[in-house]
Amino acid sequence: MTRRKGFMNLSKSDSFIKGSPESKSREEKAAPEVLHESPEVSGDLAELHQKLLEKTGEAEENYTRLLRLAADMENLRKRQERERAELLQFANENLIKELLPVVDNLERALDHGRQLEAPEALLEGIERVYQGFLKVLDRFGVTPFDSVGQHFDPALHNAMMQEEAPGVPDCRVIKELQKGYLMNQRLLRPAMVVVARNTPNENTSGPNDSTVQEEN
Repeated sequence: MTRRKGFMNLSKSDSFIKGSPESKSREEKAAPEVLHESPEVSGDLAELHQKLLEKTGEAEENYTRLLRLAADMENLRKRQERERAELLQFANENLIKELLPVVDNLERALDHGRQLEAPEALLEGIERVYQGFLKVLDRFGVTPFDSVGQHFDPALHNAMMQEEAPGVPDCRVIKELQKGYLMNQRLLRPAMVVVARNTPNENTSGPNDSTVQEEN
């Protein structure tokens, strides 16, 4: 019983100490310290928020730069592929240009032989060689294009001269001196042509004379 009373007295003394003016004064002293730290914490949060916004902006800028860099790399890759394809298509351009005069001579030989009524065997041999050249050229994408009857196109034709051609519109190709060729739809050699030019009729007649008769 004595120990229990002592324990009760001790608990009462503790509660008295906690509720004593000294304990209250200590709590009041501690409270202003917590209130004093609140502005510092809010300031730190504001600073962290500002830094977060800055880093977010930097991340967005870096992402945009990355997208642009990826687009540039893709365009570069496509351009290199296109240039490589063009290189393969036109790698033999200079060689084929050197062969075109041979084809021209075969055409002239055929035309001249037909005019002179050359032996059929000779013409047949020249024709076979000529057709063989055309097949080889076609294999490399080289094809001739027609010019006679077409409107003069400076991108495809070289006008060597102009001639009067009644009934033919001006700037119309009336003769082809040398055939033009395309290579993979690109001009390989322009055609040498003669273009029609019709001189306009000049009105040389003067005004009609008229006489005025006066009535008497």
